[in-house]
Amino acid sequence: MKGSLLRTNEELSQIYDRHVKTVYRVCFMYMKNAHDTQDMVQNTFIRLMKDSTIFETHEHEKAWLIRTASNLCKDHYKSMWNKTVGIEQAAHVTVELTPEIDETLQMVLNLPPKYRTAVYLYYYEGYSTVDISGILCKNESTVRSWLHTGRKLLKIEMEGEEN
Repeated sequence: MKGSLLRTNEELSQIYDRHVKTVYRVCFMYMKNAHDTQDMVQNTFIRLMKDSTIFETHEHEKAWLIRTASNLCKDHYKSMWNKTVGIEQAAHVTVELTPEIDETLQMVLNLPPKYRTAVYLYYYEGYSTVDISGILCKNESTVRSWLHTGRKLLKIEMEGEEN
């Protein structure tokens, strides 16, 4: 198996340990349930195993993983295999959400995808608008616009709860 990998097991293990929590949070933001999130995290690291990208820094590594995880999650929803089921079939299914989700994060998760991603990366992962624009391959002004609109939507939602 070593011959098929482009990185050593030790390198993969170190990268996994450094970034698995971040990748999990990013995938959860899209998938919104633990089981699908775990699948997407696994797919992200499988993609890493097959990829030959040479990372310059740990931040470059993290940005690559976030972009890959985001793209895999988006692709999952585009897939013809991802079909919805009727409410009758889903009556016995329970969705297990991780306990770290507070009210504010839930509001962020309910934002439209482009605003949700920008707000999450900025506030929860600590990326600057320059970094986010690089990760998402968008202009910095677009990211700032998404953050502005996302903040406005969150403010409206929060003010609505107070009344």
